[in-house]
Amino acid sequence: MNTRKKVPMRKCVATGEMKPKKELVRIVRSKEGDVSIDLTGKKSGRGAYLSKDKEAVLQAKKKTPYLIIYRFLSMIHCTKSY
Repeated sequence: MNTRKKVPMRKCVATGEMKPKKELVRIVRSKEGDVSIDLTGKKSGRGAYLSKDKEAVLQAKKKTPYLIIYRFLSMIHCTKSY
């Protein structure tokens, strides 16, 4: 009997590609309006997934009008790049 685990898939907000959840970074906005990077995928709040590729980050900066993404992109430039 084959029992394979189902791999959770999420859509990148920049590229629109469906990728395994572990290949994406989750950006979370809490009820208070704080924006943070959720590396565990378990923080509560509204979340968006973004690919770790540099091209996807640059594309999100151009394409995505969400304030949460812009705040995230500014946090990336202050820390390390993915």
